[in-house]
Amino acid sequence: MGFTRKRKGPNGTRYQALYDDARGVRQTAGTFTTRKEADRAWQRAETRIAEGKAGDPRRARQTFRTYVEERWFPNHRIEASTRQDYAYALAAHVMPYFGDMKLQDITSETVRDWITHLKKQGASAYSIKYCKTAILNAIFTTAVNDGILVYHPSRGVKTDPVPEKPRQIITAEQFARIYEALPTPDAKLLVETDIESGLRWGELTELRVKDLDFATGILTVSRAVVQLVPKYHPEGRRFLVNDYPKGKRYRRLKLSPQIVAKLKAHTEAHHLTPDDLFFSRRPKPPKLELAESLTFEAFNGRTYTHGTITAYNLGKCKCDHCRAAYAAYRAKRRAQGKDNPRNPRPDDDDPHIPASWFRNHCWHPAREAADLGWSPRIHDLRHAHASWLLAGGADLQVVKERLGHRKISTTERYLHTLPTADETALEALAKIRTTQGSQDAPSDLEAQLAEAQAKIVQLQAVLADQLVAQHAESRPNLRSV
Repeated sequence: MGFTRKRKGPNGTRYQALYDDARGVRQTAGTFTTRKEADRAWQRAETRIAEGKAGDPRRARQTFRTYVEERWFPNHRIEASTRQDYAYALAAHVMPYFGDMKLQDITSETVRDWITHLKKQGASAYSIKYCKTAILNAIFTTAVNDGILVYHPSRGVKTDPVPEKPRQIITAEQFARIYEALPTPDAKLLVETDIESGLRWGELTELRVKDLDFATGILTVSRAVVQLVPKYHPEGRRFLVNDYPKGKRYRRLKLSPQIVAKLKAHTEAHHLTPDDLFFSRRPKPPKLELAESLTFEAFNGRTYTHGTITAYNLGKCKCDHCRAAYAAYRAKRRAQGKDNPRNPRPDDDDPHIPASWFRNHCWHPAREAADLGWSPRIHDLRHAHASWLLAGGADLQVVKERLGHRKISTTERYLHTLPTADETALEALAKIRTTQGSQDAPSDLEAQLAEAQAKIVQLQAVLADQLVAQHAESRPNLRSV
């Protein structure tokens, strides 16, 4: 229950309106010159609480930075990977402009000025739309719902359109060239599984033996791993496994017998258990043979033996044997507390494959060796999977379920993406034109008949002229009579 407190000061008697907010914390609705005004103030505040519009008007005077960093961002429910993306976008494009502004001073005109500012700085249309639609709208929506703001400054403010560019799809011949250039059998199997299943990278690298039924070829996609900066990981690690794939729906799909057989052979060769990852970081097996000879002559003219510290340091040899000897030497010293040993990463034992490592060591070298004339990404294998299925006549709904799309309109984007996708349409067009043309074109008999009719008309005209001339000669000459 609110009340009014009488206060005396050097400027006379004043009345302070007090009330308890929704949490039971005593708040002030202002100080007034009359008791009547103060009573109305705390009564209005209690009415707002009863209507679900609790909030101190002074909250709108806090800065945008204070509200976002202390209230909105810590309590906003989003995925860890999305939180990481939001943090980078806020720091790069949003906070530098809005950070020191008061919430109540931000208007729709301010948001439009911000968009113009980002365009002048060279931000892409996609980045501007992402910051405005995904982040700024969410911030102001929460502020309005919480009663901090009375209207939504960014609602209705438009950004430049982001054109949807046509997809360039890897053809079967291009995929074969990349596949042959991959460095290891494990890398080849990973890429082939990707093109055969259409899985996302996080789903593919979290795929475990228990997820595949080798007897039926049915694959269950029930998890995904995301790679984070430790700052945004709940446990300060790099890899976070979600107990659901993107879209938060499990899905099942069937793999071809040939890829199932390869995955089964891979499982047996590496002695994988049901809980093991199909694709993971594994130490390189030691080579059984040294270099061409046990010793070599270094640049300084001295002879060194491979696999020794002196060969690595003085001989500058960086072969696998010399690198292994040096690594073992350093590991031994670090175990003894020497050489300022670094603190090991908390997930040094995590077997998940980092996307950046696979790109730099496997995918990019193979892509360059294939020399395709363009630079497909690993994610483009998913696009190729969908396009190949649709071009081969697969049902659109089946492809949608395999890819895990929520809307069929997303799957429809893959229609007519291959270079040969329009050939069927062109063949149909040519067929119709040829058939229609054959119906309109006269046959040989019709042509001969038309020619004969034209000759008859000519003969009739000549005969008519002759009859007229004969008739004129047979008539008497009236002038001579």
